Amino acid sequence: MAAEFKEISPNATAGEKLGNWFNNRFPSAGESLRYHVTEYYAPKNFNFWYFFGSLALLVLVIQIVTGIFLVMHYKPDANLAFASVEYIMRDVPWGWLVRYMHSTGASAFFVVVYLHMFKSLIYGSYRKPRELVWIFGCTIFLTLMAEAFMGYLLPWGQMSYWGAQVIVNLFSAIPFIGPDLALLIRGDYVVSDATLNRFFSFHVIAVPLVLLGLVVAHLLALHDVGSNNPDGVEIKGPNAPRDEKGRPLDGIPFHPYYTVHDIMGVAVFLALFSAVIFFAPEFGGYFLEYNNFIPADPLKTPAHIAPVWYFTPFYSMLRAITSEMMYALVLCVLAAAAFGVLRSRMSPIGKGAVVLGAAVAIALMLAIDAKFWGVVVMGGAVIILFFLPWLDASPVKSIRYRPQWHKWMYGLFVVNFLVLGYLGVQPPSPLGERVSQIGTLFYFGFFLLMPWWSRLGAFKPVPERITFAAH
Repeated sequence: MAAEFKEISPNATAGEKLGNWFNNRFPSAGESLRYHVTEYYAPKNFNFWYFFGSLALLVLVIQIVTGIFLVMHYKPDANLAFASVEYIMRDVPWGWLVRYMHSTGASAFFVVVYLHMFKSLIYGSYRKPRELVWIFGCTIFLTLMAEAFMGYLLPWGQMSYWGAQVIVNLFSAIPFIGPDLALLIRGDYVVSDATLNRFFSFHVIAVPLVLLGLVVAHLLALHDVGSNNPDGVEIKGPNAPRDEKGRPLDGIPFHPYYTVHDIMGVAVFLALFSAVIFFAPEFGGYFLEYNNFIPADPLKTPAHIAPVWYFTPFYSMLRAITSEMMYALVLCVLAAAAFGVLRSRMSPIGKGAVVLGAAVAIALMLAIDAKFWGVVVMGGAVIILFFLPWLDASPVKSIRYRPQWHKWMYGLFVVNFLVLGYLGVQPPSPLGERVSQIGTLFYFGFFLLMPWWSRLGAFKPVPERITFAAH
């Protein structure tokens, strides 16, 4: 059945007539705008930590737009790729600006995503009913890592070439299927023109489409269950206070309040973003490595190969898994199995299954090369984030109402992550290896022991309504 057209006064302005004409022919657009923006009620106590979600969306737009202009001049050919990037930098009008916006944008993307994830961590935004929102977010993070890795090869510089060579070769450590999988990814026996074309296709077309779909799913899931807030109090729950029209009393419309509020975050971000682009686009070699300004040479290996800074915490965990470290991991498995058998209330069959599982795990750990387990640890460091909603057993969501020592725990986690990131860009050393091994154990211990430590301590009472001071 056709929708009824709404009439408008003949004295209406031209803009009102145009709007009415559009709404009569596309009413679902107006309904979506109202549901997701103008009539979407968000908690009124958002602080600066809530800037980073909108900033991530802004950087995504910057990356897509600058990527389109770069593709106009880039040549995905092993003989021409490096020269085409130099052509963009030197001869294309404003090409240097577009290229630096894209390279700086890649690092900016990870900065805001890491901060956005940390906000979710401290305020419990992954807890019920937002588990699916968190899972979509972690999938975005994983997809973003794939997008960045594939894009990193495209300049075809020394670090791009050898970084891709090292990372792709890691897949060959997987038993049985590893060599064939690495060959499939490269499209050749070494990183070559075939690899460049594959990575270009995925970086420009396939992965961005997946990324956009996940971002839409993330936002839709968020708006269906509602946004969290620094207090962790549900403003749309069954017992939440509402006005006579059913609107939450502790919420305000996203537009115009938070659209204007986010402008401040955007202004500060763009100021910092512009400062980096115009004054330090290489950022001391962290955003653009100096070796990447040298054409790729398959016959000359750089003295030290390291990935870009946003991968280095995970790369550091990879390097931490040595043959010696495997014995420490075996002890961890033994301790976990003993704890499960002695302290749990499982049936004898369940305890037997735990012992058998531990024995199989230890046998595999000792039989398979440590290089493979390094790859497992590196991948597991990301995958474990997906299980966070079920690992956190705290009776409250927000860090505001947790014991004081929980804040120190989260602080140590951040420091540990930064130290792992720093060690990942440094050449291997005995001291760095030891520190990265301790840091890897702490990283996984933070999550795997969370069901235990997150319940400990004296928790503060959570208010029935959100705390808010006008400013």
